[in-house]
Amino acid sequence: MTVEKMASYLWDLPEQFATGLTRGISLPPDYKRKYNSILVTGLGGSAIGGDILRTYALGRAPLPVVVNRDYDVPAYIGTDSLVLAVSYSGNTEETLSAYGQARKKGAALIAVTSGGKLAERARADGVALVSIPGGLSPRAATGHLFTPLALIMQELGIVAGVHDDIREVAQVLQRIRTEINPEINAADNQARQIARRLKGKLPLIWGSSGHSEIAALRWKTQINENAKCPVFCNIFPELNHNEIVGFEIPGDILAQMVVIILRDPGDHQRVQRRMEISKQIIQSKVDAVLEVESRGQGFLAKFYSLAYLGDYVSFYLAQDYGINPTPVEIIDFLKNELSR
Repeated sequence: MTVEKMASYLWDLPEQFATGLTRGISLPPDYKRKYNSILVTGLGGSAIGGDILRTYALGRAPLPVVVNRDYDVPAYIGTDSLVLAVSYSGNTEETLSAYGQARKKGAALIAVTSGGKLAERARADGVALVSIPGGLSPRAATGHLFTPLALIMQELGIVAGVHDDIREVAQVLQRIRTEINPEINAADNQARQIARRLKGKLPLIWGSSGHSEIAALRWKTQINENAKCPVFCNIFPELNHNEIVGFEIPGDILAQMVVIILRDPGDHQRVQRRMEISKQIIQSKVDAVLEVESRGQGFLAKFYSLAYLGDYVSFYLAQDYGINPTPVEIIDFLKNELSR
């Protein structure tokens, strides 16, 4: 079984942020104007950068960032909208459809891609094109996909301090890499330890709204794609209004669950208290409750410290199951069936 490709992808992630800063962003002058809405449209690994941007912008931008995972764009998109069409391959059919709709509505469009049809259409339409390195699985290119989005926001004067935040991400991830890479044995490797607790169990990842919510989603999707197994996620405080009630029956399934709580010092005080109470409610009913603390100072560093750990957990879980983490044959099959 060949796993070297995904191992290489994970090792190289910190450098994606460093190299992204060296490339920078340069947009035509007509893009530098006031917008009333910002939409990031993409799917899967190409959409995660939009999710990160949305939460990053919450406390920094004067207008919201909305993420669109659909063939259609919202009705409010128009001439005062900025639409970032993101597709790592450039051939995601939903993104191409949304791109076409946004263009018809007169929105300012920026394409972020490594090539494909999206790059071709952007060049033909005179749309700003941000080219990123290709050759990776989209889920392994989160640095390439997120960094230009954040830099676009800075270039347009919507968000400040992006360079410093991205530099901290690279530094924090480099430190974490020295602790959880495949050369570090299980006794000293947090990611390996968590993966072993998850083998044969049903993982449930809990994050907090506006802080670790996208890290929880990232853990879910990485375990889905790399370890090929089901996993679910939810966020505080919303889960305390519904999901927390669902830990009574069936007991045999609950006993197979491992709940991982992603914690961040920036979590609201009441959310921190909710986490503690929720842990008390479920810990006698599930196999285990694990807690993971974010690292770093800035929002992005703290987010990526959680996400990067989850990336490695998914990689080691795939190894423990004897699965090659890199291929996603079911997605390939689905795309082939849709193309018929």
